[in-house]
Amino acid sequence: MQWNDALASRMSRMKASEIRELLKLLDQPDIISFAGGIPDPALFPAKAYSDAFTEALTESAGAALQYSVSEGYRPLRDWLVAHMAQIGIPCAAENILITSGSQQALDYLGKLLLSPSDTALVTWPTYLGALGAFNAYEPRYDRLDPQANRPAADIAQAAAQAGGRVKFAYLSADFANPTGETLDLPGRKALLDLAADLNCPIIEDGAYQALRFDGDPVPPILALDIARSGNIDDTRTIYCGSFSKTLAPGLRIGWVCASREVISRLVLMKQAADLHTSTINQMVTHKVALRLFDSHVATLRATYSARRDHMLAALAREMPDGVQWTRPEGGMFVWVTLPKGIEGASLLARSLETERVAFVPGRAFFADGSNENTLRLSFSCASEAMIDEGIARLGRLIRSTMAKAA
Repeated sequence: MQWNDALASRMSRMKASEIRELLKLLDQPDIISFAGGIPDPALFPAKAYSDAFTEALTESAGAALQYSVSEGYRPLRDWLVAHMAQIGIPCAAENILITSGSQQALDYLGKLLLSPSDTALVTWPTYLGALGAFNAYEPRYDRLDPQANRPAADIAQAAAQAGGRVKFAYLSADFANPTGETLDLPGRKALLDLAADLNCPIIEDGAYQALRFDGDPVPPILALDIARSGNIDDTRTIYCGSFSKTLAPGLRIGWVCASREVISRLVLMKQAADLHTSTINQMVTHKVALRLFDSHVATLRATYSARRDHMLAALAREMPDGVQWTRPEGGMFVWVTLPKGIEGASLLARSLETERVAFVPGRAFFADGSNENTLRLSFSCASEAMIDEGIARLGRLIRSTMAKAA
């Protein structure tokens, strides 16, 4: 059979994730990898998970191995109600849906909000996984920059000329993947104003929100939205959270916190897609979160903060003039901008061949494939020795590439 003739048109927009492909390099022991934006497995609370699984299977195996409600395991949702309150978001269990990772939440939101030719506002660059999730619903992308003071009317007119309308603004407000940057308080308020003018939702990706190392916390956009509207059920912001960066990604436990109207529609999608997220994984996540979430996150912050500091120092020491990078206050990433004319994908090919250092070329994070002279470095899984050696090798390669281009 000629399968190309049978495929939906949306398949032309779905491409392999460059990050997923680069993760395969982790199996090669001589590669120094700054590619995968993943938590350090050495820091997983394995003993706590082992104990929790044992308890779930010995004390309540019937429930742990059974079908469950689509909204999610109620004790976990209740824990999340308290957690959200701690970051300034008062809500009820009915405002929370448990998803199979926050990636599933992004897929559901794309399905909920996008029709072909509608416009999704995204940061430039933005999370590659969000582009992958939204691409299946055939949107047009436009640049989201809350601090640029671009008139809402211009954005709406461009969307209308493309045959649709602006359906949402998506961003990671804290320590964004890939840049590591944080949107400040005036920027968050400006975004709420823009979304109101466009009458569109905001999708706030909070995957890294808990991983702040220094600086003053900025209220989540949903918290600011609630302060304006008076009630979460009257807000336009949809918050996506995840345990992947704080506890463990393998169990695939994420959540959406939003108005009851949004949650009720997402529940219908959940019922049609996979019925519910793994019951035992939800139960175990609840047990582990209840026992050690705060202390474990404190350990992650201390460890990742030291690695960030070491990488920033190495970049300052090893990079030639003309190379710039961000200085994140948290998260897992440093974003590097190279001089014009140096292309990240070509640099990666040479780096793997000659220096055995991996990173993610920045072009993949731009909806239009632009800004080829950028790259993303992750420090989360790198020891200080790996950082010293890897950044030295990368600096040597960039310096020689710049010399050849001069």
